[in-house]
Amino acid sequence: MQAQKYILAFVITAAIFVTAFYIASVFDARRVADIRATQEAVSINILSLETQFDLMGSLSCSTLSDNPVLSEELNSIASRLSVAEENLGQDDAEVLSLKKQYSLLEIKDYLLMQEISDKCAKFKPVYILYFYSNKGDCADCSKMGDVLTYLRETYPGLRVYSFDYHLDLSALRTLITLRKIKSEEGLPAFVVNNRAPVYGFKTLQEMEVLIPELKTLATSTPVE
Repeated sequence: MQAQKYILAFVITAAIFVTAFYIASVFDARRVADIRATQEAVSINILSLETQFDLMGSLSCSTLSDNPVLSEELNSIASRLSVAEENLGQDDAEVLSLKKQYSLLEIKDYLLMQEISDKCAKFKPVYILYFYSNKGDCADCSKMGDVLTYLRETYPGLRVYSFDYHLDLSALRTLITLRKIKSEEGLPAFVVNNRAPVYGFKTLQEMEVLIPELKTLATSTPVE
């Protein structure tokens, strides 16, 4: 009788374990499928955006004034990339590959904005090059990111380009050199409209003082 109880307990425990394992496997499979779908969407968006860059380079100033930037597309890719990074990890090979592609797109957009600005006198973009670190050596990077996200959402005309300082990408290293970003000064670091680099966390109020050009940008409609 006692043996039957042990056998029954074992069978019940095994059944619970198998059921839990099956459920976990199903959820893991769905999560992986969602991540893969996100990665595919990012890749398609990247290809589409590269094509748009080529098209915009040939547009007239009057056309560009109606729709001068591709911020919505870049922000969409950033959101999808954030999901992939969160689920697969920041050191995942596929995530790093997507991150490099996205960083190249940001640099390309940054150069395009400068080209358009030189071409069209009335088009004066306001942009921030933001350099952060995910290596655990930047306690204020997350807070600074939140401030910049708020500014970008408040001022749709503001372009914020975010770069992982430690990303192994030659084009990024060149940008860092050209903009004279020095890691020994500490991160986060950012450059506003090619002015001298600014280091350390800045509050929303401090950023608005540092970027007087924000007053020339239209603000978004407040969310009730």
